[in-house]
Amino acid sequence: MTEKTTKRRAASQWAVAWRRFRRNKSALLGTTIVAFFLLVAILSQWIAPYPPRSYEPLYEGAAGTPPSWQHPFGVETSGIDVFSEVIHGTRNDLYVGLTAAFLTMILGILIGALGGYFRGIVSDIVLGVTQVFFVIPTLLLILLFARIFFQLVFHGFGLTLIVLILSFFGWSGTAFIVRGETIRVREMDFVQAARSLGAGSKRLLFRHIVPNILSPVIVITTLDIAGFILTEVIVSFLGFGDANTTTWGLLLDEGFPYVRTNWWVALFPGLAVVFSVLGFNLMGDGLSDALNPRLRE
Repeated sequence: MTEKTTKRRAASQWAVAWRRFRRNKSALLGTTIVAFFLLVAILSQWIAPYPPRSYEPLYEGAAGTPPSWQHPFGVETSGIDVFSEVIHGTRNDLYVGLTAAFLTMILGILIGALGGYFRGIVSDIVLGVTQVFFVIPTLLLILLFARIFFQLVFHGFGLTLIVLILSFFGWSGTAFIVRGETIRVREMDFVQAARSLGAGSKRLLFRHIVPNILSPVIVITTLDIAGFILTEVIVSFLGFGDANTTTWGLLLDEGFPYVRTNWWVALFPGLAVVFSVLGFNLMGDGLSDALNPRLRE
């Protein structure tokens, strides 16, 4: 009976959060922007007129031409259609942001929950390791590891390498939040009741504690997606990304030297970065307000 009551209470809390989220206009705007980019990423192979890194416009005599009906975002001086590359870059950058955020969330939950649930040396070790990862210069290490390991991977694995590097260095923020929430929740009455009924540590963690600390995790994961997209753009713009895979950062890198003459090469991928990051941030802020227990109805 107690378990059913808890499930009903949890369901009502999520229902209240959804109602609050729907009334937040900026959150709905952010969700619409995110949905648009997700749709473009899914349909990229059918939307883009040319395959990735295609030089067909060069042979059509359109190299370096400004935006037109045939080439809505213009063409690079090398003969690459910018509209097609922005579409393909949407798929690749969202792959980096979503996958890295998901892996970061899993690592953060596992490490933070263990550090918050267990006391003594286990908690101290987890806290110490988390603090080390939290204060290290992440971007510099990402650039270093990207430059080293790009020489050791085969063609086609560049984005996956970026995802793994971002996940390896990006979990500490989530782990701090999960650890604090776990310490708070583990002392609640329903957890103590489950412990007194003989529930083991595994069941207490993943059946009773973790489901009750997902609200802040969802918020920080949504914001992490925007951060990881920006990081990938910076890495590729600085020349440390995979030159054989289309990303927004690579387009910005290729267009920056010609920003005064062929302005369209850098403008449109730059707008894609701005609007995608804006969308995820607005959605994350809306989720933060909707899932804040102090603001619930």
